[in-house]
Amino acid sequence: MEIEIQQLGREFGAGAVIGAIIGFTAKKMAKLIAVIIGIEIVLFRLLESRDVIQVNWGKIENSFLGIGDVAGASAPPSWLVSIISTLSIGVGFMGGFLLGFKYG
Repeated sequence: MEIEIQQLGREFGAGAVIGAIIGFTAKKMAKLIAVIIGIEIVLFRLLESRDVIQVNWGKIENSFLGIGDVAGASAPPSWLVSIISTLSIGVGFMGGFLLGFKYG
């Protein structure tokens, strides 16, 4: 079985382009979600100051602090294992994703 350098190059390039697009989109979506959450918090504070609602801020804080305490968090996700197993596409994808996320 021969290794075709041109095929590996095409797979790497395609993975890099797809990764850049997904990274760029992920960063834009993360910014949008952050803005939405910020607006919700301001709205909650406003409604709470006018005695329209009562917010249990301690419970909200505890729910965010508990996010990192997920059991089995040290095991890599199955999608990551799949990407690593197809290295020529995976390396291009990750490089493109990081560039897209950085410049997005």
